[in-house]
Amino acid sequence: MQLFSDYANYDGLGLAELVRTRQVHPSEVLDAAWDTIEKLNPRINAIVASMRSIAERDIRLGLPDGPFKGVPIALKDEYLFYSGFPCDFSSRLGEGTTAPYDSTLIQRYRAAGLLITAKSNLPEFGASVTTEPVAKGACNNPWDLGHTSGGSSGGSAAAVASGMVPVAYANDGAGSIRIPASCTGCFGLKPTRGRTPTGPVDGEYWNGLVVQHAIARTVRDSAALLDASDGWEPGSSHAAPGKTGPYLKDVSTPPGRLRIAVSTISPAGTMVDPSCIEAAQKAARLCRDLGHEVEEDAPNYSGQELASHIANLLAIHLAHGIDQLAAATGRTASASIIESAHFNLSEYGRSLSATTLLAALEYFGSLARQVAPFFQRYDLWLTPTLGAPPVKHGVITANDPDWRRYIERYFAFIPFTPLANAAGLPSMTLPLHHDSSGLPIGIMFTGRFGAEDTLFRLAGQIEQATPWIGRKPPVSAWNP
Repeated sequence: MQLFSDYANYDGLGLAELVRTRQVHPSEVLDAAWDTIEKLNPRINAIVASMRSIAERDIRLGLPDGPFKGVPIALKDEYLFYSGFPCDFSSRLGEGTTAPYDSTLIQRYRAAGLLITAKSNLPEFGASVTTEPVAKGACNNPWDLGHTSGGSSGGSAAAVASGMVPVAYANDGAGSIRIPASCTGCFGLKPTRGRTPTGPVDGEYWNGLVVQHAIARTVRDSAALLDASDGWEPGSSHAAPGKTGPYLKDVSTPPGRLRIAVSTISPAGTMVDPSCIEAAQKAARLCRDLGHEVEEDAPNYSGQELASHIANLLAIHLAHGIDQLAAATGRTASASIIESAHFNLSEYGRSLSATTLLAALEYFGSLARQVAPFFQRYDLWLTPTLGAPPVKHGVITANDPDWRRYIERYFAFIPFTPLANAAGLPSMTLPLHHDSSGLPIGIMFTGRFGAEDTLFRLAGQIEQATPWIGRKPPVSAWNP
């Protein structure tokens, strides 16, 4: 059918509309998705496992009439369990790990009519800001195959950016939705803490720093998917404030005149690449042109201190997570099957005291209080998403034998993203800029607790004013 040579030209809601009006059948959509994956994945390595047979079975059984009926989605290969299907955490230690239940988010995705189509690549244990796992191989950026697609949701971002799927599950513990979305020219929103579920078994990830959602090409897909998946579940330790209406409606609702603070100075005192500074300055001018009040300002906190506490938390959780996977698989956790920086960082984590963990958790709580007045004065904080454009493969690698160098490079790359995780705030990256070599540069807006509606309204306004959908990566469904 000639129409489905156009598969990649539709976002998720566009595909669902074709299915709803019976212009295409879900099986045609799935076939088009897999045709695209098979053509592109050998060069990009975004997809690491097929779930096509599961999608085909769901189509045969009949899909729910949800907002994404017949739309393919890729799942980052951690946290989300599909009953009986392996979840490797992109690691040699965790290979073949399964659970006898569907995660709550999987249940909500299926109720929305989504086709669970594939597993996407990520760094080992989802613990890095680039996606170069030894177990699965590096995920290449479709804008330049020699550069990172970001992390930890790098495979999800590359799959969406290249046109393999219109949306992909992702999660964000220090920027892991926004980092790869910025690196690949996608839209990525990290919701407020407690907005999306982690059940039915898990309570919270990284003591509440990790929040789950998705990477998308369009703002409306992200909004509609959050509408389909948000909401408190019994047993959750966090609950985000109730929303005033559908997020999808917010995308087309004028945001009014917003007060926006802008800063391009790294909170950690690290260098920010001139292309990232230029991108944020252009975004600030755009916001002024759209009628918003924009002024130079930033919340007062130490990014260096924040990074130190997150690094300690990461080390402790690596140690604990490695022990859990070793127990589940019966394998011995050793330097021979764990990447060097992660193994050494986990050994450091074992040396830390309970008071170090408690100090980190108390710091995150006090930081949320510390920055709250800033987000009462301003509706949003505008910054570059990252401290640099997408780096080349090997610059930040979890297989670095020097874990301290790894951590230093890790946080220098992401000086702006971790605040939203520590304070539980919603934050989004928009693909508004490219550097002189053509690599994407994301712009980040962070809002007050529970204010996803403000973010979606501004994102919808900006997307309409300066559409990015026409920019296509050199290696993609549009440039096969």
